Amino acid sequence: MKAVIITIGDELLIGQVVDTNSVFIGKELERIGCTVKEKVAIADTVEAISESMKRYQNKADLVVFTGGLGPTKDDVTKKTFARYFDDELVLNDEVYVHVKKLIEDYYQRPITEVNRQQAFVPSKCQILFNKVGTAPGMLMQKGQTTFVSLPGVPFEMRYLITEELIPYIKETFRLDAIMHTTVLTYGIGESLLAETIEDWENSLETLGIKLSYLPHFGVVRLRLSKTGNDSKQIEDQMHQKIKELETLIPDFYAGISNTESLLEEVSRLLKEQNLTIATAESCTGGSIAQQLTSLGGSSAYYKGSAVTYATESKVKVLKVQQHTIDKYSVVSEQVAKEMAEGVRALYQSDIAISTTGNAGPLKGDSDKEVGTVCIGIATATKTETFTFRFSQPRSRVIESAVQQVWFLLYRMLKANC
Repeated sequence: MKAVIITIGDELLIGQVVDTNSVFIGKELERIGCTVKEKVAIADTVEAISESMKRYQNKADLVVFTGGLGPTKDDVTKKTFARYFDDELVLNDEVYVHVKKLIEDYYQRPITEVNRQQAFVPSKCQILFNKVGTAPGMLMQKGQTTFVSLPGVPFEMRYLITEELIPYIKETFRLDAIMHTTVLTYGIGESLLAETIEDWENSLETLGIKLSYLPHFGVVRLRLSKTGNDSKQIEDQMHQKIKELETLIPDFYAGISNTESLLEEVSRLLKEQNLTIATAESCTGGSIAQQLTSLGGSSAYYKGSAVTYATESKVKVLKVQQHTIDKYSVVSEQVAKEMAEGVRALYQSDIAISTTGNAGPLKGDSDKEVGTVCIGIATATKTETFTFRFSQPRSRVIESAVQQVWFLLYRMLKANC
């Protein structure tokens, strides 16, 4: 099944608003076996919408529009749909009752004529009832193409996709089995990775498996996708090819994951293993803590942080020995070790992470080269330390160090599984 996603709005074209709707729609359609062939952003005009409908009629099985369903004069999607299908807008009683109740209950005022216009829809359309907003979705068929119009308000669009459109597609269309598997790799750039696995990638093509490279800072995700009518065969083929990949790049293979990042994997594993963690940061300045707490549910495992940027704070707060600093330098594995053990004792956590380094641009009070970062990981049974050298600028050194922390934690937690 081939699909096209069209987002409507001048604000999208000029960059005033970031389009997140098409991302969500694309993921949901791909998840059930719909192949998204194109994503397009167009102006909120009758001409642009009409031209898009003509262009994709009978060339796509499904065309999903989002946006342009508001009550104001510049929202013309309903009028355009009615015109394209040689139809007229009529008042839908069920939608009107819903809109009236929503306005009166939520805004504590009578419904206005502008609000009433939301209940007008093409007479021939199938309504996708919007329980969380005032603009209903519309579904209409012409030739071999199903046209769908959804509101541009993200939470309303998501509701209609998951509760109305996806069930309709599953009931109406015959969909192939689809499988997506994502492999996380770390410590190797996209170009070198592609060169290293070229023969393996070519072998995927003979099986009809599509490979996508999804690079992010410090990580390259490899997304394998295949559709067909035999789900067991697809699963077996995927499993075999991933085993081959692990053998091919053992030093860079981080594992299978459906999450977006190593951080999300670390979060999941901490929850699954019922472990707690604390952090002591110097050169990363709280970036590890910030990223950890950006995830929902992090309070289940995150005990707290000590950002001990100054040398004296390492001594006072984390009980790092002054003679250790004097002998080995503040940027050293020995100091990273004592920082990790100190913050673990401070917060009584199962695991503790520490970072100390020189992010630049100047050497400061350390004799280590700019870009040197030492990381410590302390548990109840042992403390491990590592030294890395990252390239400038300063922001890159810090982000590289944070990503390295996630990789070290991920590797340790996976070993516990």
